[in-house]
Amino acid sequence: MSTENLTEGDPLIAPSTTDHPLYESVVEACKTVYDPEIPVNIFDLGLIYTIDISDENSVRIIMTLTAPGCPVAGEMPGWVADAVEPLPGIKQVDVEMTFQPQWGMDMMSEEARLELGFI
Repeated sequence: MSTENLTEGDPLIAPSTTDHPLYESVVEACKTVYDPEIPVNIFDLGLIYTIDISDENSVRIIMTLTAPGCPVAGEMPGWVADAVEPLPGIKQVDVEMTFQPQWGMDMMSEEARLELGFI
C-alpha cells in the first residue's frame, strides 16, 4: 500500500474482511507460520496487517517483518501462501510485503507478549 495517495486520517493498515466465512480459517493457517528468530506465530506477533478475502474467495494478505533486514524476508510470504492455499474454498492467495507502517512490539497480541515475558 502506497502512502502517497493517503489523506490525513486514512489508516495505514487496510481493514481485514473479518466477516467473511473463511476469515477465521485463514487466521488459523497464518498462526501455523512462525518467525524463525522469535518463538511466536506471525499472526500473534502482529506481522499480518490485512487479510482481504473477495466474494470469489481470493485472499490478499498484507504483511510485514519484524525488521526489513530479516534473513527470511524472501521466504516468509511463500510460507504464508503455502499455509493458506490448501484451505477448502480458497481460490487464490496473494501475499504482499510492506514496511508501512513499520512493525513495533505494540502490534503483538497480549498472548505473544505474555509468551515472550513482556507482561
